[in-house]
Amino acid sequence: MTIDSETMELVEEDEQLGEESEEETSELSDNELQEAFAKGLLKPGMNLLVDKPKKFTNNVAGMKQCLADLKKDLPWVERLDLTNPPVADVLSKVEGKEPSVKNGGLNADDDFQREMFFYRQAQATVLEALPLLKKHGIATKRPEDYFAEMAKSDQHMQKIRKKLISKQAILEKSEKAKKLREQRKFGKKVQIEVIQKRQKEKKAMMTAVKKYQKGMTDKLDFLEGDQKAGKDSTQGSKKAPDKKGPNAKRKYKDQKFGFGGKKSGKKWNTKDSYNDVSSFRAKVAHAKGGKGGKKGKGGKQNKRPGKSVRRKMKGRS
Repeated sequence: MTIDSETMELVEEDEQLGEESEEETSELSDNELQEAFAKGLLKPGMNLLVDKPKKFTNNVAGMKQCLADLKKDLPWVERLDLTNPPVADVLSKVEGKEPSVKNGGLNADDDFQREMFFYRQAQATVLEALPLLKKHGIATKRPEDYFAEMAKSDQHMQKIRKKLISKQAILEKSEKAKKLREQRKFGKKVQIEVIQKRQKEKKAMMTAVKKYQKGMTDKLDFLEGDQKAGKDSTQGSKKAPDKKGPNAKRKYKDQKFGFGGKKSGKKWNTKDSYNDVSSFRAKVAHAKGGKGGKKGKGGKQNKRPGKSVRRKMKGRS
């Protein structure tokens, strides 16, 4: 099938004319509307959608027919329906606070009272239904060899079990990590305290050494270090025994360097020196013979010349 160029041109001209006519009609319609609005022919509220009032039909006969179609005359075993009031609340009855349903004593907005009403109504239903079920020979207890079919397959339950175990493992891992973080924080705190304690002890030791070098103290207890602290901790609150006299270190220092303390009162007697008579010699004490001893009244004595004689002797020389 061949189409001439002339026919194609005619079709295109027809399409263009149709578009122009549509534009003219739309322009004319707009112009007409504007003129009508200017003349006051168009007013607001003229074109409104009005909903028709709904008609409610109370078809009593039709409803009864539907109810008759739905209603079936079946025995109670097939229906298992019961309508009864709730069981009497014994405690509320004793206290005289039992709400009366007929008199409007039950408050529907009170959740606890409403739920208790449902509970007592279910209790009354059970008490009435059990004898009826036994009467009709219907078992109400599960037999011992009863095995119900599982709603979920074993494969599905295994997946759930694995998922639960993985969740539990993740929780345990997070708890373990949390405990490790807390232990690290605590360990870091203890480490800082130990470092501070060591720095404090070192500072105290350096201060004691400087004091000893300057001669401000003669104690060398700081050399014992941790041993002294250990002894103090083991002894606890025990009182140290009273020691008479200096310790062995002090004695060694006195023997090596001499006693640089008290000077006066060297020749004073003490209780020990007074009682010590081991060096007492009667001959020397009473001048009875011996070299270097003093003679008695009849003996020859070496007398030092007087002051005037010594001056004369000095002048002669």
